[in-house]
Amino acid sequence: MSRRIALGFLGCILLALNLAGWHQQRENHLVPFIEIALVQGAVYLIAAWLILRERQPSSSLAVVLVFAALLRLTILFAPPYLSTDIYRYVWDGRVQAAGINPYRFVPADPSLQFLRDGDIYPRINRRDYAHTIYPPLAQGLFLGITRGSESVIWMKACMVAFEGVACWMLLRLLALLGLPAERVLIYAWHPLTVWEFAGNGHIDAAAIALLAIALWSRQRNFPALTGITLAGATLVKLYPALLFPALYRRWDWKMPVVFLATMAAGYAPYLSVGTGVFGFLPGYVQEEGLRTGWGIYLLRAAQTVSGEREMTSVAYLAVALFVLLALGLWLVLRPASENSWIRGSTTLVVVFYILVSPHYPWYFAWPLLLLTMVPYVPMFYLAAASFILYETLLGEDAVVLFQLNTLLYLPFGLLVLVHAIGARLHARRALLSTLGASSGR
Repeated sequence: MSRRIALGFLGCILLALNLAGWHQQRENHLVPFIEIALVQGAVYLIAAWLILRERQPSSSLAVVLVFAALLRLTILFAPPYLSTDIYRYVWDGRVQAAGINPYRFVPADPSLQFLRDGDIYPRINRRDYAHTIYPPLAQGLFLGITRGSESVIWMKACMVAFEGVACWMLLRLLALLGLPAERVLIYAWHPLTVWEFAGNGHIDAAAIALLAIALWSRQRNFPALTGITLAGATLVKLYPALLFPALYRRWDWKMPVVFLATMAAGYAPYLSVGTGVFGFLPGYVQEEGLRTGWGIYLLRAAQTVSGEREMTSVAYLAVALFVLLALGLWLVLRPASENSWIRGSTTLVVVFYILVSPHYPWYFAWPLLLLTMVPYVPMFYLAAASFILYETLLGEDAVVLFQLNTLLYLPFGLLVLVHAIGARLHARRALLSTLGASSGR
């Protein structure tokens, strides 16, 4: 009973902060909003700590789910503030409904003039030069959702519905693993998921839902369903493909075949534009500083410390790709143990963030699925602190981004190091204890 009361109290605080944050957004006060979101993150961490203390199921699940719904309802009907991506979603759905391949034209192309309006079109970012960047299944979702309504509120509501699917699958997965259902709070109460999906309507919610099904399928040993849903998540946002080596079972042929077949089937309807089916992805890589290197924190930090500005991003990205591929190969070839795929997935995610350092907050939401099963402290910090990256909305340049990334990724790296040392010491003590017990017998 006491824990339910404590969670209810913390949930009320989060709701009050939600309303305060929405007020700051309405007044166009970005910095006060970020401060409120960071306070929300601290309150959330207390709630997560309360949940993680319990090893057995309790009667707090209803409290968790009720407040998860209320947190989203308080901002669902507010206009998006932190991102305008959702207007591109609606536009892409409208373009497809007119029988036009969404990868063919930029929104400002005269061929699409007849689709313009005064509400959606003027708010599309990069409309003058960028083709859509979203993969095929995301496009299919945009088309299907906008056939119900071409309103932003409806798109946001559908993203919240995908979150409901993700939470339902998480509950089933936690039950399979023998973990308390209340751990769904780790995903459902995080201010990042609330603001990004109920607030901004990011399509990542659909990728998270499919990824949650893939994780459940992996635990149930349904390789074909794992392949389909992991490919589906990848066809919404590309990053879930990172988990393929961790979810793969050695010598299984179904998952990779189904994964590749699903990917091919997803791209097939849009191939009339040839390589244009990748949309603005190459331009995005350039725009976000991945090609030049200014957007990669580890590379910029090495350049700053060494004073060597000639270190190329091409060489760095080649090394980063090699590290990820080598880690994936090791996960595939190592002897499997019970639930090792969960730890392997977490390892891949941590290494990915260290090497690539994304700088949009919504890219930190999907690992919350894994945190419900493996409460990895560094990732808790990274997701809670990611709101500071919204300061780039005040004016993004290489210097500001490096400063913000230092605040975000330097503590993250130190926490990863401390956690690794602590785990090694714990394993050593356990080994010595086992050896001592054996010698005593």
